[in-house]
Amino acid sequence: MDKTYDALLLVSFGGPESLGEIKPFLERITEGKNIPSDRLEEIVKRYETVGGVSPLNANIRDIKKKLEIEIKSRDIDIPIFIGHRNVEPLIADTVNEMRASGVTRCLAWFSSPYSSYSSCRQYTENIENACSQIGSGAPQIEQIRRHHDHPGLIEPAADCLRSAVENIPSETRSEVVLLFSAHSLPVSMAETCRYEAEINEAALLIANKIDPDKRLRREIVWQSRSGSPSTPWLEPDINDKLEQLASEGVKAVAVSPIGFPIENFEILWDLDFEASNKASSLGMSFSRADTVNNDSRFISMIADLLCERINAPTLSAANLGALSISPGKCERDCCPNE
Repeated sequence: MDKTYDALLLVSFGGPESLGEIKPFLERITEGKNIPSDRLEEIVKRYETVGGVSPLNANIRDIKKKLEIEIKSRDIDIPIFIGHRNVEPLIADTVNEMRASGVTRCLAWFSSPYSSYSSCRQYTENIENACSQIGSGAPQIEQIRRHHDHPGLIEPAADCLRSAVENIPSETRSEVVLLFSAHSLPVSMAETCRYEAEINEAALLIANKIDPDKRLRREIVWQSRSGSPSTPWLEPDINDKLEQLASEGVKAVAVSPIGFPIENFEILWDLDFEASNKASSLGMSFSRADTVNNDSRFISMIADLLCERINAPTLSAANLGALSISPGKCERDCCPNE
């Protein structure tokens, strides 16, 4: 094995794991944004409605355990660390831990496979800030490439959506509409990166695997919008699309949370609660596909992305789509915070 990397860092947004962690978490992610207190209380109630716990952190820990087994089976012997943007263990604390452990050069895998400021570049900035605080003793940390069309994401996502379609009542299954949902972005931000194009391509690849004859209608929808109502964001919102489909006589939808490979609060609230209830009120069957984080192919994908960087054998193709493969190191001017 190439010894130039001596650790792997798993990086995610993070989420609260108890009712007491909700407010500190929200205060961290809204710091400097002048969010009204009543708006924060509204979001607190949302978390409480779905149990007060985001499943994201536990899923990242589970990925770490499975990935440790996977890379060991490939004769790769390096430690794996976890760092979150908004909850413990925070990225800065983990970078400090790596320095204390003697890590000198590390690869970082980001939990979102898509290119945008918030899903990629901001994490890079978080890591750079953490390293700058440490100074000359900080480990060198390089990101693993974006991977929206990797077989380890697309194939399990297709299987999950296929199962969701099969859960639709048989009398409406042949007319089900496939919805592919991802986190919305401000239009100005989306115009400076490949995020929307990558979401579209991932959705197309998944849809073509479960519906190669293109008999089922496919739609891209967006969720989790925030910020000023006057700022244009990617549309349509999933709830608006559900209303439109119901007005057209659509009786069933199957939703793939393609923008979120790992189960998190946004899925629990926006899809399982809000969108599901909206569909029910409109008399529509609603079936949400599972996320792919528990699939062995997803774990193998992360190991493959590591192997790409250390010139070790990989187990699957690098990509399935027509967009060029994202570079291993992003340019300094990519995905600006517009």
